[in-house]
Amino acid sequence: MRFRFASLILPASFCVAVLAVAQTSQPAITLDEYLNTTEISDASLSPDGTAAAISTESPDWKANTYRHDLWLWTAQAGLRSLTHTGTEEKPQWSPDGKWIAFVSDRALLGDSAAGDDGDSGKSSRLWLIAATGGEALPLYGEKLDVRAFAWSPDSSTIYFSAASPLTHDQEDAHKDEWKDVIRWREQHRGDLLLKIPVAPALAHAVEVRSPAAAPTAKTADAEPSAKLPTLAETVAKSDLSIEEIAPSPDGKHLAFVTGPVHRRTERPADFEVFLVDPSGGTVRQLTHNDAIESILRWSPDSHWLNFSVQAAAGSLEGKYRDVQGRLYRLDPVSGKTERLGSTFDGSFERFSLLPDGRILALGLKGTESELYLVEGQKATKLPGRAGSYAGLESARASNTILIRHSTINEPTQVYLASDPLHPDHLTALTSFNPIFAQRAQPEWAPYSWKSDDGRSVEGVLIFPPGKKDAKRLRMLTFIHGGPADADGNRFGADWYDWATMAADNGWLVFRPNYRGSSGYGDDFMLEIEPHLVSKPGRDILAGVDALVKDGYADPGHLAIGGYSYGGYMTNWLITQTTRFKSAVTGAGAVEHAANWGNDDETWDDAWYLGGQPWENPNLYQSEAALFRFDKVKTPTHLVQGGADVRVSYLEGETMERALQSLGVPHTFLVFPGEGHGLGKNPWHGYIKLREELKWLEKYDK
Repeated sequence: MRFRFASLILPASFCVAVLAVAQTSQPAITLDEYLNTTEISDASLSPDGTAAAISTESPDWKANTYRHDLWLWTAQAGLRSLTHTGTEEKPQWSPDGKWIAFVSDRALLGDSAAGDDGDSGKSSRLWLIAATGGEALPLYGEKLDVRAFAWSPDSSTIYFSAASPLTHDQEDAHKDEWKDVIRWREQHRGDLLLKIPVAPALAHAVEVRSPAAAPTAKTADAEPSAKLPTLAETVAKSDLSIEEIAPSPDGKHLAFVTGPVHRRTERPADFEVFLVDPSGGTVRQLTHNDAIESILRWSPDSHWLNFSVQAAAGSLEGKYRDVQGRLYRLDPVSGKTERLGSTFDGSFERFSLLPDGRILALGLKGTESELYLVEGQKATKLPGRAGSYAGLESARASNTILIRHSTINEPTQVYLASDPLHPDHLTALTSFNPIFAQRAQPEWAPYSWKSDDGRSVEGVLIFPPGKKDAKRLRMLTFIHGGPADADGNRFGADWYDWATMAADNGWLVFRPNYRGSSGYGDDFMLEIEPHLVSKPGRDILAGVDALVKDGYADPGHLAIGGYSYGGYMTNWLITQTTRFKSAVTGAGAVEHAANWGNDDETWDDAWYLGGQPWENPNLYQSEAALFRFDKVKTPTHLVQGGADVRVSYLEGETMERALQSLGVPHTFLVFPGEGHGLGKNPWHGYIKLREELKWLEKYDK
């Protein structure tokens, strides 16, 4: 079934005026169309590989929020809507293929409204819906926010983690003693690993939902399920949060990964793999290292526990370093750990196991992410389509795999591959965002240059529609975040990744994969330390010089921008040169000491700068843009989330004050309630991008 793109009426006060392109007959995309995209956030494949549950996120402009919906694809019926409330996420099929579990904050009768203590009144509970469709049912009524969950191999039980709850008496006593005071660290509690039998929980949910228990008109918007009895049993307790759960296929073990309860990465030791019996008992720690483990996957024979360490998350080889993504397997009995696919010189991302135990992994190398077969230390690239693959999932009882694919001009879609070794032969399950095929499309090419020390660096050039390889274009240097990421041949169309929108507005967009980017080998990533901004900054400026020399960029019409680490770099580079006529920056630090104290990834910050602030104060200052702001002449537009804990809003406020003191033209937008990603209100992203495009036009004389 073809997805019908919802119509949207937005104020006519601003529609981006896109430059007319004579070489194409298709109209340019508008800002309204560009940001009205549906993003595929998750997808889960049925055990037999014949159906898929797909999770999407899309803007709800009238409600000032984002919808999160579930869709069901089957070969017989195609794609159809599965849920309707707009709050559903993280679908998981039961191993018998009969049920789909998901997380939702649907209200239950008896849930409290938001109170003065900051409680939103909502709880993200576990819900089940039949694979054939119908009404969803909650598994419990208690306010237990699900952190992670997994089905037992026989589909009879669901394991899940949640913060250790307080009794009503404990809650009342806490409020009486502390009122609204936040007890930093002390108030955090660890997680419980719980299990709940599915059949009894569903039977109780159906009983409570019977006509005799139906809600009154006054409460008709809430589900009548808060009276569900407590059926969950505690399997284990942890002083840390439990981030992921993996039952072994033979049903004898539960593995789980922990993380810090305060959600701040202060030490890698908070991230370890543990093992416990499903019936409870002693919890055994399996790993002791400086890596941040994730994506637990058992081998079909339950002998090996496979896991990943993502890019810039350390490794099992020695002390913490920001290296590329790695794959490992662990024998829980002997404690032996092996690295897999070590001959691959790119960065491993997501991986999955086929029913016969073969490992497939997504590998980022250069500007594309492709699929690899991993056998021991060897990684063999499989035939694939040009572009980037993502979101790999395999079926439990079939060789079919679920994969996402996109290119710069082709929106991400979900596909099936019946032969896992031929991901070039794909069946499309979705067709979201068809508007992009109906609009003028930019063209792109990889671009390589030498940095000032002779190091080869690669990036991407995105040309305005119909202007491939044209010369003396106005150019926006658009810097990716991370820094452990890489720009390439993949789709992006949102408030963060708007390179194609800039190209549609007549800009040549230069996207440099500077040192510190993933996909180019460990050495390339490691060379960013301890010169966090100065070394990649020289890579970027060398790329700008090369593009001017090669005639692509007009030296009189240069601009620069980025968000997160891209904001770090933008803030630094406008202190190094006055050649950029304008800058757009967001959520980027201007100094490193206070940012180390506020950042939720403080451990990583300290590694980049060679130690804690008091261990290397000179470097903290020499790599900070703030102490060079007397060199800034570039008109600068700043944005920041008001509740950002990755890069504090105060970094933006500090930068604004500096620009104001120096008389540099600037403006500063703060988005209330938003964190590092502007994920709460789609209007915030709309206004951000609208104003950034206007700023670039204003100063491109």
